Amino acid sequence: MKITVHAVGRMKAGPEKQLADRYFERFTRSGPAVGLEFAGIVEIAEGRAQTANERRREEGQKLQTHLQPGTALMLLDERGKNLSSEDFAGRIGSLRDGGRKALVIAIGGADGHDQSLRDLADLTVSLGALTWPHQLVRVMLGEQLYRAATILSGHPYHRS
Repeated sequence: MKITVHAVGRMKAGPEKQLADRYFERFTRSGPAVGLEFAGIVEIAEGRAQTANERRREEGQKLQTHLQPGTALMLLDERGKNLSSEDFAGRIGSLRDGGRKALVIAIGGADGHDQSLRDLADLTVSLGALTWPHQLVRVMLGEQLYRAATILSGHPYHRS
């Protein structure tokens, strides 16, 4: 299953980008052994509309142009399910085992995700009740994808 990260906003050079790149590279190397292929990160500019609703709608429409039929959609959102790393890995494994060929994991903009995306999403996941800057969300997502691959393969990286 190909996994793409869709992110509103651009990641600038710096230590956060280096750390995120490190985890995504680890996932790139470890994922294929468990049937997961990292297809990269698609970045889009933040919406320019005047209201939050219009910005969410604009950003959501851009994401929807990247969704092919049959692609699973996972939103990262503070109102989503708070999963353990094992549950996160299990959900990804279930999508893969259920025949999904692709998964898009979406990091929203400052205003969050549009309702149209919430209606389409297969799963909405929270990284906790705290609000995180998108640079750190990328680091945490990269690490959790790498961790998911190690959990699914039985590698000892994740000690539970």
